Amino acid sequence: MSGRYSKYIKLIHIIGDVGAILLSVSIAWLSVSNSLDKTTFIFFLLSLTGWFVCTILLGTYKIHRVTRRIRVLFIALKTIVLYILLIEAVLNILNYQYIPREALLLSYLLLTCCVIGWRIAVTTALRVYRSRGYNLRKVVILGHNEMAVELQHFFKDHPEFGYKFLGFFSDNGKLKKDGVMGTISSIEEFVLQNEVDEIYCCPDELNRNELKQLLNFADDHLVRIKFLPEPNSYTYQRFKVDFYDVLPVLMVRNIPLDDAVNKFVKRAFDIFFSLFVIVFILSWLLPLVAIAIKIDSRGPIFFKQIRSGIGNKNFECYKLRSMYVNKDANKLLAKRGDSRITRVGAFIRKTSIDELPQFFNVFLGHMSIVGPRPHMLKLGEEYAQVADKYMVRHFIKPGITGLSQVRGYRGDTTYSYQIRGRVKLDIFYLENWSFWLDMKIIFYTVYNVIRGDKAAF
Repeated sequence: MSGRYSKYIKLIHIIGDVGAILLSVSIAWLSVSNSLDKTTFIFFLLSLTGWFVCTILLGTYKIHRVTRRIRVLFIALKTIVLYILLIEAVLNILNYQYIPREALLLSYLLLTCCVIGWRIAVTTALRVYRSRGYNLRKVVILGHNEMAVELQHFFKDHPEFGYKFLGFFSDNGKLKKDGVMGTISSIEEFVLQNEVDEIYCCPDELNRNELKQLLNFADDHLVRIKFLPEPNSYTYQRFKVDFYDVLPVLMVRNIPLDDAVNKFVKRAFDIFFSLFVIVFILSWLLPLVAIAIKIDSRGPIFFKQIRSGIGNKNFECYKLRSMYVNKDANKLLAKRGDSRITRVGAFIRKTSIDELPQFFNVFLGHMSIVGPRPHMLKLGEEYAQVADKYMVRHFIKPGITGLSQVRGYRGDTTYSYQIRGRVKLDIFYLENWSFWLDMKIIFYTVYNVIRGDKAAF
């Protein structure tokens, strides 16, 4: 995934804007009054709040790889105008007269120069960086028609957007002619061998089974797929639409946590929440439970197991040992009444205390507080055979708790419908993530622990 760093561009713009507000307010006050006082700090907080209110209302940070520089500057100017109107309105409503008018006007002017200058610097640096072959996304086009050729020209005419076009795949074109690299049936092998990031598809060249196979392949191998629709056929209202000039491109799977700000919010919450639990709960609870585990049975206190995480990459998941040491720990999932579970193990499993060491996984960045539950490798292989789109859940980090856990799919997965139910809810979560959804899931997780979860054993 060589081109995924572009999602951090939004975060770069935010950092620059915060710096611009701080710089403009500080210079303006020092120029007028030669000092920074309480009024300066109040106005800085007011400015910061007002700025982010305006950016949310106008979608200032919805900047994509193909967004034109002129559009980035125009949106920034609109935000500045709305910001000035908002600040003036608030100051008049509050009748706050302690802010020097000269400092206020100078801060507006400096903020405008800083924000526009920062936008020009960032977009120019990105253009140069990508034109020199960095931060590229490798792409192929499935199909060879007028729209596909137009998209090819876009990639080649705009190297500043950072797309590396590798070729067409079509049953209608002549091989090696006009950039046709192979037939439709050969695209999967090519994508894997060349680590292709995105597939652009002309669906009119595929039958229903071929289209289904392509979607499954893309999901199973974490490859992005986008469609080139026919004119006047934009019926996929839930798809995300990007515009390359005037050419609409539909993206099949829109994941909120691909957004750098959303990712930052979730990671910041994970760090603070996990650190709170580690310091104020695990610091005294773990020693007590460790003593009980040692007295109850022989073996280590912690149980470490390799599980699959984001991008289907393996990581070491931490738990408190709840079973007697056995050779099937990494092969067989625990069942109700399992003879391998110790007396202390039965209690800590029932109360979910055995999962608490995973807050260390969260703090280290292997997991999130909320996300799809990570599975042992052998079970993951089995579940992938039962549930369609199983691999999609690996687009985001696994979690200590998740939507499927609070909706009744915790624990036993004896039946196929339970596995499919888990996967369905996991995919719903990653496509509809919000901070408030995480808060809701955490609340119900705690609620289920207090009242007692029948699925826990």
